[in-house]
Amino acid sequence: MTFENQLRELVELSHELGAEHRQLAILGEGNTSAKVSEDTFLVKASGSSLGTLRDEDVVACRSAALLKLLEETAISDDAIDQVLLESRLDPNAKKPSVEALFHSYLLSLPGIRFVGHTHPVAVNSILCSPLAEKLATQRIFPDEVVCCGSSSVFVPYVDPGLKLAQIIRGQTERFIEENGAPPRVILLRNHGIITLGTSPAAVKTAMFMAVKAAQIFVGSAALGGPVFMSPAEIDRIANRRDEHHRQRALGL
Repeated sequence: MTFENQLRELVELSHELGAEHRQLAILGEGNTSAKVSEDTFLVKASGSSLGTLRDEDVVACRSAALLKLLEETAISDDAIDQVLLESRLDPNAKKPSVEALFHSYLLSLPGIRFVGHTHPVAVNSILCSPLAEKLATQRIFPDEVVCCGSSSVFVPYVDPGLKLAQIIRGQTERFIEENGAPPRVILLRNHGIITLGTSPAAVKTAMFMAVKAAQIFVGSAALGGPVFMSPAEIDRIANRRDEHHRQRALGL
């Protein structure tokens, strides 16, 4: 796929995630990215709005320098900013979001070509509560399993930026070791949600269903729930042939 196609698809995805009626992100919240090549990706510029993102609000970055930064254990914020600026293909482009650090890692995973990150009201209502981890480790209805996977990565709260990217990498690698494939959903305590996949459709499908699941979680909690699916019930849905067909139709 060409640079121009990736840019167009990324801008369209950003507008979908940033649409006001969805309540996923407002003002400069959230970011998106798309893989262009093994060493190049596109990411939303810092401070830009997803809902009104323009071509000039997207920055092309080199992955290598950002991936190398994930190995640092002691580095100043100014030094991180300098690496972010130096990673740009065009030195006159806008500054990449600091969360380009975790985007660079996630886009390096097998089969991952698009990433979306938002701060939905419904999801954060749970992630800012004592029940946050249950949203990642439990499932409450079949379509959540189909679209979001049997479980999600859960990331404790850490400072956004390098520390967050490092812990996302660690938690995601653990998930891959246990499940044999990258996650569809990553949940960040007191922060927000990341969805990832082979296409914009995969990112949207997981994002929108995760938000619905959060809304049902909150609603059922008010009525004495939620009642979680059993591991056997989750496994059954995850391995049904008809559900695999639906996943392909949904771009998962």
